[in-house]
Amino acid sequence: MQYLFSLSLVFASFVLSAQVNWISFSDLEKAQQSDPRPVIVDMYTTWCGPCKMMDANTFNHPKVAAYINRHFHAVKFNAEGNEEILFGGQRIVNEQYDPAKRGRNATHPFAGSFAVNGRLAYPTTAYLSPDLKMLTQPIQGYLTPDKIEPILKFFGSKAFERQTWDQFNESFAPEWIN
Repeated sequence: MQYLFSLSLVFASFVLSAQVNWISFSDLEKAQQSDPRPVIVDMYTTWCGPCKMMDANTFNHPKVAAYINRHFHAVKFNAEGNEEILFGGQRIVNEQYDPAKRGRNATHPFAGSFAVNGRLAYPTTAYLSPDLKMLTQPIQGYLTPDKIEPILKFFGSKAFERQTWDQFNESFAPEWIN
């Protein structure tokens, strides 16, 4: 009986610690060369409350994390950070970044790639094809597991290659419950 209890605790800790295997933009091109997949990008800032909620409630949801890890390369990008980005043969740095600042900082120039109608909002989730082209307009705002599920499955299953979003969404049957 104690063995089953211990096994249950191990399983519970595994489920509760589900995590997305995040990589950097600089590592993305190399990852795509060895294992081409669609890409999910989580653009966040350190001060953003909804970004922290999305990490805790959505990206740490066991089914969300497992699906992302199985079907995507996942990139976490601090839109106000000082990460040196190597992307598309270009080196992009946030020269205005101030390490002494707490809270808001200068926007990384690469963040503009994820603007919607010229505006940045956090969090923003973007989806790229295996050849690193934007698949759709980035999605701004907090997404719960049930809201992100159809989007992940549309791109992760590569349904976008066979049908429109509306066609996919008409027959989509959700499987994940919060």
